[in-house]
Amino acid sequence: MPQRPPARIGDPIAAIDTPALVLDLDAFDRNLARMADATAGLRLRPHAKSHKCPDIAWRQLARGAVGICCQKTDEAAAFVADGIPDVLVTNEVVAPAKIERLAALARDATVGVLVDDAANVNALSDATTAAGASLDVYVEVNVGADRCGVAPGPAALELAQRVATAAGLRFRGLHAYHGSAQHLRHPEERQQAIARATEAATMTRDMIENAGIVCAIVTGAGTGTWRHERDSGVWNELQPGSYPFMDADYGRNMLAPDDIAFEQSLFVLAGVMSVADGRAIVDAGLKAFAFDSGLPIVHGGPRATYVKASDEHGVLQVAPAAEMLARNDRVWLIPGHCDPTFNLYDWVVGFRGDRVDCVWRIAARGALG
Repeated sequence: MPQRPPARIGDPIAAIDTPALVLDLDAFDRNLARMADATAGLRLRPHAKSHKCPDIAWRQLARGAVGICCQKTDEAAAFVADGIPDVLVTNEVVAPAKIERLAALARDATVGVLVDDAANVNALSDATTAAGASLDVYVEVNVGADRCGVAPGPAALELAQRVATAAGLRFRGLHAYHGSAQHLRHPEERQQAIARATEAATMTRDMIENAGIVCAIVTGAGTGTWRHERDSGVWNELQPGSYPFMDADYGRNMLAPDDIAFEQSLFVLAGVMSVADGRAIVDAGLKAFAFDSGLPIVHGGPRATYVKASDEHGVLQVAPAAEMLARNDRVWLIPGHCDPTFNLYDWVVGFRGDRVDCVWRIAARGALG
């Protein structure tokens, strides 16, 4: 059961119960529009693992997205239950119980999944046929992330041939995502990484099509590199996830002159609990943020630095020349990594100006199966 919402529509921002995940809807809308405009003519399939929220997914579809991505079967189930019509699980699903759930979902929506193993193709085929459904299947190619995926070239062709002849499965194309390129700090590094990925994806696509198999879609890309995939001539579907929100880690990426800058729209609103000796203690600690990409950053307001966290406390060091915070003051904090921070909350509070405009449930929170 989700926790009670931290705010009501129409409340002033000052009435939001802290700590709360909050979204600047004006910046969010501008980010959606920028990406939709910049990817016109290509298929945009935003990655919903970043937000796990059907209300956000519907707004992305309203901006022209063809569907969404997610990472887990239970995530997909939360979106399909809300009526999202097209969901691609950008992961391998191999456990029998998960395969059965995935096949059942494919009766109610267009559902896709990745493969990098022939035995998994057979298991997906058996379960989907038994469920009276069909699955879209993409061969995942390792284009540099060194995570899942088969090697480019003959191994991918062999797997595509197996998918193309398997009952209950539709071979849709290739999944080619270079995750580790997203946070390379210099734009030239990101460009070079995707140039190498482009060579691998192009060679593999051409090999499959030369074998007489239609490779309709090459899908991939993320918020750090989507422009390079867009301009590559090989990717025709893009999967950026963090662009509507951004975070401190993406803020560390240097941008090229022709890159599009997305605005920070996502914050954790924290309340000051205690003050002493140049410190302010807020009610947002280790349980309020993902810390894998570093400490949160104080946004606007006082000249302060988030320097330490414990379970339910965050310690801010306030600059000597700055006006000291007082108890019950509000502090806006930028998460280090937006995706796992979303997963810590049941609700995201959207605001315009100084008022709460919406409270959206993060329905796929904790959907790890």
